Amino acid sequence: MKMKTLWCWTETIVLILVFKICFIASFQLTELRQVCTICGGTFLNSTPVGKLCSLSAGRIDGRCCLMNNTRDPEQIIGLDLSSCSLTHMDELHGASTVLMIDLSLNPIVNISDTAFQGFRDLNYMILPQHIACPGGNTSWQKVEVKEGNRLCEGQKNMCNQTGELSMNCPENSLCAPYGPGFYECSCAENYRGYKCLREGDFPALQVFGPLAASTVVISFLLWVTQRRKAKSL
Repeated sequence: MKMKTLWCWTETIVLILVFKICFIASFQLTELRQVCTICGGTFLNSTPVGKLCSLSAGRIDGRCCLMNNTRDPEQIIGLDLSSCSLTHMDELHGASTVLMIDLSLNPIVNISDTAFQGFRDLNYMILPQHIACPGGNTSWQKVEVKEGNRLCEGQKNMCNQTGELSMNCPENSLCAPYGPGFYECSCAENYRGYKCLREGDFPALQVFGPLAASTVVISFLLWVTQRRKAKSL
């Protein structure tokens, strides 16, 4: 009986973990589909994103160019939202891996300062002429207006040097780029906690031990409840 009960606990925990993984994967796929279908149709091979896609041997999915590999087949490297009648920019976190974005020929009023936060690899943008480059001109190697569009090229590293100690971050922390005009701080090795003031390894056992125990207890209670309901039927 004890072995059977233990097996039921294990089975329940595995099902919970599988459900969480499936939910996360489904959410990411939904985000990707929303980004790639913001407006109808596909882009042409002659456009900047189309040329990038051809050179990268990518595959076209709606308005997205996806990396054609088995490691991450849903990775977006190019996003062509030109001529989509967009008046404002929603969050595009589903495309945070993108290298190039084309937003030309849209009546965009303005773009939020945080719209491209987390877009570490974004290296080329095409915007309507009246829209400033995300993060300002100082966040890009080259900014120019050409043929009615504003071109933002070469995202700058806002840290002193990637992976090195920076004056922008607290002591005992490292600075890393986090999109145009943004950076993020992470604790250096052997440091943790608020402002990286605590030294030593993270107490994984003390944190995750009670969490695992509570998961087992909740799973057992759910199993007992469902078993009682099944017997009463």
